Amino acid sequence: MKRIFPSSFYNIITLIGAAIAGISFLLIAFLMTLEALEESPSPYMGIITFIILPMFLFLGLLFVVLGILREHRRERLGKPHGLHLPIVDLNNSRHRTAFMFFTTGTVLVFGIGGFTSFKAYEYTESDQFCGETCHTVMEPEYTAYQYSPHARVGCVQCHIGSGASYFVKSKLSGSYQVYSVLFNKYPKPIPTPIENLRPAQQTCEQCHWPKHFFNEKEHTNTYFLSDDKNTKWTLNYLMKIGGGNVEAGPTSGIHWHMNIAHEVTYAALDKERQIIPWVRSRTPDGKETIYRSTEIEVSDDSIARSFQRRMDCIDCHNRPTHIYHPPARSVNHIMALGWIDPKLPNVKSVSVKALEFPYTTKQSGLDSIKLYINEYYKSNHPDVYASSKVAIDSTVAEVQKIFSRNYFPEMSVNWKYFTNNIGHLYYPGCFRCHDGKHVSPEGKVLSKDCNTCHTILAQQFEQDTLRISLGGIEYHHPVDIGDAWKEMNCSDCHNSNQ
Repeated sequence: MKRIFPSSFYNIITLIGAAIAGISFLLIAFLMTLEALEESPSPYMGIITFIILPMFLFLGLLFVVLGILREHRRERLGKPHGLHLPIVDLNNSRHRTAFMFFTTGTVLVFGIGGFTSFKAYEYTESDQFCGETCHTVMEPEYTAYQYSPHARVGCVQCHIGSGASYFVKSKLSGSYQVYSVLFNKYPKPIPTPIENLRPAQQTCEQCHWPKHFFNEKEHTNTYFLSDDKNTKWTLNYLMKIGGGNVEAGPTSGIHWHMNIAHEVTYAALDKERQIIPWVRSRTPDGKETIYRSTEIEVSDDSIARSFQRRMDCIDCHNRPTHIYHPPARSVNHIMALGWIDPKLPNVKSVSVKALEFPYTTKQSGLDSIKLYINEYYKSNHPDVYASSKVAIDSTVAEVQKIFSRNYFPEMSVNWKYFTNNIGHLYYPGCFRCHDGKHVSPEGKVLSKDCNTCHTILAQQFEQDTLRISLGGIEYHHPVDIGDAWKEMNCSDCHNSNQ
């Protein structure tokens, strides 16, 4: 039989290497074809296709080269070379027994190996793998994720998604993360990976379609002042969430920014994208309007060199899952549910202060919260402490829950570090652009008017008259600060939790 390759190729090491390389190549081709035909391929299929199998492919090719070099060396030394396979005679009982054991063992090894590999593959795709493998490092993000609106959406669906390109990027990033954890090189807290997130069109918009954002949505917010009586007040408003589709109604709502036919681009001077001196709007007919901040003087060259980005979902919904709630908002919510008794004097202020102390560990925080709240009422309201111990204990338990979900001292994580661009109460948010100070050459202003994004229908303070109008009412600040609230950003005061 005529041989295709040189005689040095025909040795046991080279043939084993060729078999490994050939099988690996066929499997890579098969899985790549499978991924291309699959509508929603598993994000972690790339582990096998682009990492594990190529390793076996290169290992097989290495065996091929080593086998050939070994045969050439044997030839130079005058030793016989060539293929000398062992002889198996199935008529020989010893050979037959050995063959049966070898065959059965091989099948079992491949079966168990395949099963365990598949289970390992499944586990690496799980949320537990993402959130619990590096417990201390990922505890803040994983805890916040479990109490988020997207708690039923798998981590890999957003952080990796389908396809090979972002899988490779995430694995390269993940390799450095493993190194950082092993050698304690990671920052505290872990910064939000703003630059590395996939475009929203490839993740968010697989479920949330901008063309279906239309109409208005009613909200009722309940607040409590930080006074002795925990004065309650409510705010009812219509949030203008439309603007995504001209066929569904007015295109003047919030999601006008995401209208597929429009294009809004901005330039940011910082990596957190909070300082935005330049905004460009482009309509479907190609008309451009450029808005510049009157407070931040930036040259055209600086704008050209700065980071520029077309707006998508993430520019406002920048914390859609890993949300750390401000203490005032959390306490307001729990008090509105009645889980913290608003009749306890000054309970709003006491709860917020208990959360905001700079604790060094989670356990010390939990213990100190209990001690602080009990000591406050024991010292300042002994009669309340004696008559309302059950309500005080319930307050302690609820404040400890808030702390456990939003504060992680070991990782230096708290709500102030992670800016949330939705709204404008605790962070600049909408006012990054809509501050009344971004003006076009024609004099058009990005308005700061409350009614730009929502219509306030009703506002009522405890023991006060209900102010209501379907046409909208003017906002009344709960504390008399004159017109300062019209000029300042809300976050200038509320971010310090006063």
